[in-house]
Amino acid sequence: MIEITNFKKERQADIEKMSKDSELHELSLEWMLKADKYKYTYNYSWMGRPIIKYPNDMLLQQEIMWDIKPDLIIETGIAHGGSIVFSASMQQMMGIENAEVVAIDIDIRAHNRKEIEKNPMNKYITMYEGSSIDEDILNLVAKHTIGKKCIMLILDSNHTHEHVLEELNMYSKFVSLNSYILLPDTFIEYFPKGYYSDNRPWDVGNNPMTAAREFLKNNQSYEVDTSRTNKLSITEMFDGVLKRVK
Repeated sequence: MIEITNFKKERQADIEKMSKDSELHELSLEWMLKADKYKYTYNYSWMGRPIIKYPNDMLLQQEIMWDIKPDLIIETGIAHGGSIVFSASMQQMMGIENAEVVAIDIDIRAHNRKEIEKNPMNKYITMYEGSSIDEDILNLVAKHTIGKKCIMLILDSNHTHEHVLEELNMYSKFVSLNSYILLPDTFIEYFPKGYYSDNRPWDVGNNPMTAAREFLKNNQSYEVDTSRTNKLSITEMFDGVLKRVK
């Protein structure tokens, strides 16, 4: 037990030092920008479905899930379905009883829906097509929260400040005490201004990170869990792991 305790202390000390390494942060961003030219995050799959995430972000999600054992994960944004398949497979691997994933996307494309429905994890997944900030969709999702012990939220749809802030305000009430909201794409705040302006509505000053900052100012029930985020160097989720503490 002493060896395990010492290992954890050494690891935490390294994480703390790493989080203060500004040169490493700049190098990480430089690498991310260069890798993005090749659509790096598009190059991985989970159980046959493209997942469009950094592998270490998936590993961090697994660590959180192992610690809290969520029996309901609400995800906004489906795309090819890799993320919801990942979430459902982790729940099943961990033996979480009555586990399910509820996912929302404004446009579930027919070819993606077909492949998701063929996946062995599909029986644990419910998909709703529509805007995540539509009250009718919210009411459908609310029905799944009844009787759940631990609810976790992942927001990965429209990445504009306005949309993410609205999602946070609408869905944060479902998240259980000591559970989490994951906010991919906070890294947009650190990419060059105008990087996405040709084909996306989000940018520096208008993205999930700015939405999270405003949300946290007005909501004392959540805080950034730096014990999680400090170890993420190459990530979509800079300061994007919010823990419900009240």
